[in-house]
Amino acid sequence: MKVRAYRAYTPGTRNKIASDFSDITQKTSEKNLTKKHHRLKGRNNQGIITVRNRGGGHKRKYRFIDFKRNKYDIPGKIISIQYDPNRNVRIALVYYRDGEKRYILHPESLAIGSTILSGENAPSELGNSLPLEKIPLGSEIHNIELTPKKGGQIVRSGGTSARLLAKESNYVTIKLPSREVRLVHKKCYATIGQLGNSSNSNTKLGKAGRKRWLGKKPKVRGIVMNPCDHPHGGGEGRSPIGRKKPYTPWGKPALGVKTRKKKYSDIFIIRRRK
Repeated sequence: MKVRAYRAYTPGTRNKIASDFSDITQKTSEKNLTKKHHRLKGRNNQGIITVRNRGGGHKRKYRFIDFKRNKYDIPGKIISIQYDPNRNVRIALVYYRDGEKRYILHPESLAIGSTILSGENAPSELGNSLPLEKIPLGSEIHNIELTPKKGGQIVRSGGTSARLLAKESNYVTIKLPSREVRLVHKKCYATIGQLGNSSNSNTKLGKAGRKRWLGKKPKVRGIVMNPCDHPHGGGEGRSPIGRKKPYTPWGKPALGVKTRKKKYSDIFIIRRRK
């Protein structure tokens, strides 16, 4: 994906960097693979705000993505590359030989007309989905399952990929984009290649309105609030937070505090992310 840097035609285009969408080949989504998508916008079933700073945003439709890749040994052909408003990676429309259509996450460099395959006997080529035990060491992979047959759960963002480091007994060792090294069962499936839209991290919104289009409302810093509204509030003029470390509005430690509690999967983590 390429990005376009705008000149300051208006205040909103000053410092704006956006995708040029040159990789998109089809603008309309597949009707049978989409549904109406109602977003909660931070409110519960009584209409009360329970999560701050969410609301508004452009209307979206949800695209059904094939995270399981369970069309085993049936070749599929890439027909088009489309935009998905619900994620920062492009999606590819696949026509399978038996007539079914599905969306998959689009790997980088996978061109229209390419053929993909899933299953234990699939070749280790770009876009193919295989069990981890069948993938060569050192390969870049994405859309990785954590439980066999459940579907890909990790490494699904634009431009990301994990690396297969080792195989031992029933588990393989994977280095994730966060630099965490962990064990995953060898029967779990993963897709070969790096995900596309790697330039997404280079974009700049340029104006506050574009943030509102994404469904994000403005945030107010705690330091400018009153003491009754935030632990950082109060003071005369520009003042520090008045505490040894930052806190949330509800008085819990914030910014850098580890929040992961003891989980069953702790035994599979070899090296923590940093």
